[in-house]
Amino acid sequence: MTGNQHSAVTVLGLGAMGQALATALVTAGVHTTVWNRTGGKDADLVAAGAVSAASVGEAIRGDGVIVSVLLDHGSVRETLEPVADRLSGRQWINLTSTTPEESRELAAWAATHRIDFLDGGIMAVPPMIGTEHARILYSGSEAVFERHRPALELLGAAEYHGTDAGTAALIDFALLSGMYTMFAGYFHGAAMAGTAGISASDFGRRAAHWITAMAQSLPAYGAVIDSGDYRAQVQHLAFQNSALDAIVRASHECGISPELLAPVARIVDRQVRDGHGTQAFARTIEALR
Repeated sequence: MTGNQHSAVTVLGLGAMGQALATALVTAGVHTTVWNRTGGKDADLVAAGAVSAASVGEAIRGDGVIVSVLLDHGSVRETLEPVADRLSGRQWINLTSTTPEESRELAAWAATHRIDFLDGGIMAVPPMIGTEHARILYSGSEAVFERHRPALELLGAAEYHGTDAGTAALIDFALLSGMYTMFAGYFHGAAMAGTAGISASDFGRRAAHWITAMAQSLPAYGAVIDSGDYRAQVQHLAFQNSALDAIVRASHECGISPELLAPVARIVDRQVRDGHGTQAFARTIEALR
């Protein structure tokens, strides 16, 4: 694709993710301006065709869409508030990791300055950007999403989730919660297996096969939760309680701390003590609500 098929893009923030996003845009021929608080991170991008800006004010000149990929919510406000009066009538996409309420707060702030705002949640690590494996969730201004969708799809599959600016962040963080607990479970298992001389990489191959197989059951778990019918067909909560207790005991026997697994065991134990032992494992969600 050539630059004239996309409007210009300004990328604010050149951490690992910002650099990956800017690289994908420049590679596709999009006119891309880049800025970073500390210098020295844009050399490769400039060599590839990006335009370096020495300040935020310089970066936002022109009429292209502004994309912020900064450290956190506070960094976004700190970066953009000084130039708010120059952003009136502009379109802004925030791809900084912000909570749903922080995203809504940014949307409200943008509205007071007549800035058309779209928020996003990146479901990818930097090397995935620009590949078929990257997915970015968006919510907020549908006009911004549709106007810049061709450029957004250069970064990864683009999904729009409605006008509530906090929805993309909500789904993003909900998915990340599954990722972090998955990795935590792997770390616990690798620590246990390591006491038998099994390398973490070997255990990782075994875990990937097992977790992939188990992940196929998630839609079925979802159907049970949506129905509210927790009658167990197999392996009810009392069974799961016994299994988790055994894993905790085995961890102690191996000299491995069960602190990553213990919260799950406690929740299941409480469900059984509250009289739900004959119900399905999926009922555990009710302890979180």
